[in-house]
Amino acid sequence: MSSQQNSATFSVKEMIAKKQKQQKSIGEKVMPWILLLTAIISILTTLGILFTLLSETFHFFGDVSFKEFFTGTIWYPFSDPGQFGILPLISGTLRITFIAIVVAVPIGLAAAIYLSEYASDRTRRIIKPILEVLAGIPTIVYGFFALTFVTPLLQNFIPDLEIFNALSPGILIGIMITPTITSLSDDAMNAVPKAMREGALAMGATKWEVTWRIVLPAAVSGIVASVVLAFSRAIGETMIVSIAGGSTPNLGWDVTGSVQTMTAYIVQIAQGDAGYGTTIYYSIYAVGFMLFLFTLIMNLLAQWIRRRVREEY
Repeated sequence: MSSQQNSATFSVKEMIAKKQKQQKSIGEKVMPWILLLTAIISILTTLGILFTLLSETFHFFGDVSFKEFFTGTIWYPFSDPGQFGILPLISGTLRITFIAIVVAVPIGLAAAIYLSEYASDRTRRIIKPILEVLAGIPTIVYGFFALTFVTPLLQNFIPDLEIFNALSPGILIGIMITPTITSLSDDAMNAVPKAMREGALAMGATKWEVTWRIVLPAAVSGIVASVVLAFSRAIGETMIVSIAGGSTPNLGWDVTGSVQTMTAYIVQIAQGDAGYGTTIYYSIYAVGFMLFLFTLIMNLLAQWIRRRVREEY
């Protein structure tokens, strides 16, 4: 009787083990295909966006010459005939982005150095979440804050500053992208092995020398990536520049007057100011393609910088 029970128990165990093996085998076979499918969906989505962007942009260049678009200094699409020189929009975009980067990089990098190298664990747990909250504030709130508070405040120091200008939204975009630089740079510096810090301190280096000569060079790849990501975020910002920057495309480097960025123009036309199928409508895609090129160039430049830095260090 006992042998029969043992035989029955053994057979049940075998059945369970066989079933688990079959299930594991099926899972191992299915999961790679599921992962491949998600990767293919991501690639196809990217290709679909790029195809739509290019196809609609070609419609635009059927009516506007490449020379006029890339070298023209007047952007006035609603005139008759329309003038589609992209340089004023690029100028406005770069003005605001440059101000944002000038504000964000020193503040963001300094905050990252403090959190990584000088702050206690308690201070770090308090400050870092507060900084990251800035990234969660809706951009339309930043826009109205720039228009109703920052601009009047700056007018006390710059009387010639207009209500709509490049300086105020540039500063607010810089504040908005600061958490991106801080968080990613902090993570990059924390990834540097502690043994490198301890070895330098043991050889008599000061805390600042360790930070400047050891930690920053070792983490420069992540720092560059954070700056590039912040630059891309700034150049693609829409609501802040639409609300506080104005809608006057002009070529130059004046930051006290009204400007129009590429994203602000897209918002203006997307509100229904142009009919479907018109040259003005297709100009949205041409401007969007220029934004895509700017982002692509920045990513390629970042990769080149990272390779050069790794070769030097």
